[in-house]
Amino acid sequence: MQNNVSKDQWVAMFREIGLTEDAMMKWHRLFEARHPDGHAAFLAWLCISPDEITRIRADSR
Repeated sequence: MQNNVSKDQWVAMFREIGLTEDAMMKWHRLFEARHPDGHAAFLAWLCISPDEITRIRADSR
């Protein structure tokens, strides 16, 4: 993955397919549980700040 998509663009796509906030949180929890390093790398690819990545990952555990 070379070209970045912003967090807002990604969330907009999730909402467009009907995901709720609860469903998005379930997605983060599953991603973190199954592929913690991949989850961290994906969040960084979205250009999310390190502090927010830490928060998202903590909330996903």
